[in-house]
Amino acid sequence: MPTAPAQADDAQIEGSGSTWSQVIFDQWIADVAPRGIRVAYSGVGSSTGRKDFANSTTDFAISEVPYQGIDELGNPDNANGREYAYVPIVAGGTAFTYHLEQGGKLLTGIRLSGPTIAKIFTSAITSWADPAIAADNNGRSLPDTPIIPVVRSDGAGVTRQVTAWLDAVYPDIWRREGRTGATSYFPTSGRMVAAAGSDQVMNTVANPAGNGTIGYVEYSYPTNKGYPVVKLLNTAGFFVEPTQYNVAVALTQVQINQDQSSPLYLTQVLTGVYANADPRAYPLSSYSYMILPVGSADRRLTTAKRQALADLTSFALCDGQSEAGPYGYSPLPLNLVQAGFDQLAKLKAADPAVDLQGRDLTQCHNPTFVAGDLARNYLAEIAPLPAPCDAVGADPCGVPTAPLGGVSVHLSVPAVPAVDGLTLGVGATSLAMAGTRGAASVHATAELAGLTVTDTRADDHLTTWQVNVQATPFTGLPGVIDAAYLGWRPAAPSSTLDTGSPLTVHAGPSVTSMLSDSGSSGLSATQLLAEAVVPGRGTTTLGATLDLVAPSVTLEGTYSSTLTVTLVSS
Repeated sequence: MPTAPAQADDAQIEGSGSTWSQVIFDQWIADVAPRGIRVAYSGVGSSTGRKDFANSTTDFAISEVPYQGIDELGNPDNANGREYAYVPIVAGGTAFTYHLEQGGKLLTGIRLSGPTIAKIFTSAITSWADPAIAADNNGRSLPDTPIIPVVRSDGAGVTRQVTAWLDAVYPDIWRREGRTGATSYFPTSGRMVAAAGSDQVMNTVANPAGNGTIGYVEYSYPTNKGYPVVKLLNTAGFFVEPTQYNVAVALTQVQINQDQSSPLYLTQVLTGVYANADPRAYPLSSYSYMILPVGSADRRLTTAKRQALADLTSFALCDGQSEAGPYGYSPLPLNLVQAGFDQLAKLKAADPAVDLQGRDLTQCHNPTFVAGDLARNYLAEIAPLPAPCDAVGADPCGVPTAPLGGVSVHLSVPAVPAVDGLTLGVGATSLAMAGTRGAASVHATAELAGLTVTDTRADDHLTTWQVNVQATPFTGLPGVIDAAYLGWRPAAPSSTLDTGSPLTVHAGPSVTSMLSDSGSSGLSATQLLAEAVVPGRGTTTLGATLDLVAPSVTLEGTYSSTLTVTLVSS
């Protein structure tokens, strides 16, 4: 995105609301600070954020749900006459994170169906050894530890997301003992513990004394905490996690209000998401909104504040979306980014001095974009299929059937569709890494081979290209190995060129394990495998030596990770 326009004064904008969105929003605030954009944001929950905005005590709000008119407690839930617009800001999945120990070790890889979740959060299932949980895990027995559901104590958008899903899909379980409909205030019962904010829910679960707990939070919280999340059963019969890919797939079936005259313009209806029959779809996926003040007479706003709002929101809609995946969210598709920029135009309509020049979608580094096609979502197209062990009736992934020596790792590489004559070919879709344990580390290597890039485009369509790779955390029954411990040494590319083709391809840099270099993010961040620095026609073969160097305290067992390989044409 172009450099932000100079501010008319050193204005600070203030907002409040969602903790579901706070992890990525805090990062965006840090990103724009060097540009002179000062933002103060308080994660107080969506309900309070909407009230703060209505009372004009803030300049903006962030909420997972729009104004309801009347809330669940019978109180007004509207903007109190203040003019506003909804701007979709980020997508993500609501995760069920848990803390369950066996023999002093944190268990991972637990699978749960929707009915089981519904019964846990209505206190109908109270032990991890319940037969329904064992059935979800294909007979895997879990400890007879009491279940302690951790819910939000404040009015929260994430609570409304969870209860709206329970009410829509499992009403026979949810609508008992006085519970009716979706709500932002969770009705507690049994052993439930209530905590304010997603961070406190996460801290309660991760506490050393939290054995037996399970709570609902945005996926970013357990991702950043290194804690496991439930693999949730979808309509297609697969247990999946809320990765950026599975969320992107699920939200291809969302209904967005496209009526620009409606007060609910750009808000979502999630019925189709819950029922998405794609095996990759995560059912509890949704969008979060910024509530933007657009009135010309808004008493809190000056030209400088409107400019700061425009610059912050432009960054979030554009370059900020490229950070969504690494922080546990999913980037917005092109049609919603475009609609968000259209909403920003209302700031200039309210104050012609606001500068919106240079907001060019072609400069947005968003992994969902397909140039010239608003309907496509590239991230959803390249989303890997779930592993066979994630299907109903299969033994859960990473659960060993016999004692294993060292550490073994299974890596899956998804295929990528053709892009206008530029194609990525994938050889073997899996490989194994046999681990050895030393005094200082656990070390495993494997050869990633058989990747090919073929470019058959006409001269006037030839461009350079890149192949990027990112790994998910290694998960298994013993625990989680951070993908930052996975490094690599890319091999020299080998090209078979068409006659006269100038194609020149360079390998990406080597990446070390975080254990060897504390500043390295390993393959937990997107890394460059190879790039064409001079375009041309031909086929290039790529590869790399994968090096996993993990701490020596890594527990024995089987772990699995997914490598996502992306071909990007510039």
